[in-house]
Amino acid sequence: MKRVFFVLIISIGFLGSAQTQSELQKHYESFYKEMRLQGDINGVINAITHLNIIAPSQARRDTLAYIYANNNQHLQALNTIGIEKNDSDSDLSVQVKAVSLKALNQPKRAVEHFEVLFTRNQNPYLAYELADLKIQIGDISGAETNIEYGMANAKDDMKHAFYERQQPYEASLKAAFYHLKGLMQFNKDKNNIDAAIALIDEALKIDPSFNLASLSKQALTTRKEQPVTETKN
Repeated sequence: MKRVFFVLIISIGFLGSAQTQSELQKHYESFYKEMRLQGDINGVINAITHLNIIAPSQARRDTLAYIYANNNQHLQALNTIGIEKNDSDSDLSVQVKAVSLKALNQPKRAVEHFEVLFTRNQNPYLAYELADLKIQIGDISGAETNIEYGMANAKDDMKHAFYERQQPYEASLKAAFYHLKGLMQFNKDKNNIDAAIALIDEALKIDPSFNLASLSKQALTTRKEQPVTETKN
């Protein structure tokens, strides 16, 4: 009799726990919808974090990481999903890893994930990201491959966002590739500045308001005009 009573109490306890967990999940699902409606990012993060504790899923973790990254909380995003390259990662997870590592000035690690994205969905935007990062890490031949792909596939109406001004702006993606090619040319042969400037001039022909290309041209022109100082023994 005592054993039956004990089993009954345990069963009731499990049932109560299941009901409580179900109620909590419904509560946070409603809370999540309300926070989204109000545009409260911290509330959305709070709701998804609780939901992932109550009913863990990789999809929720990926979504939470994406929201962190979209809110410029890149370290939190990577703490949520990690930085390792996994074949099973969703496109969203790979995107978050790539963007957040780039934002945290980890270009070598960012390249790994951008390469995965490019393999899954080749497009000029990803080619630009790869070329830009590869120039930074000194992978000139890899950058050249991505630039050639981008120049061949970028459409006239494609734009890329730039942030060196106080106010962000967009420039022609084709012009952006010419600008990168100019920088790549300079990295390949620093004694042939004219070739690099000529490529940046092509970028400015396509988009005369491309501020970053203008700044690069000014810097290269200044370097070219600087007198060469002889070293004395």
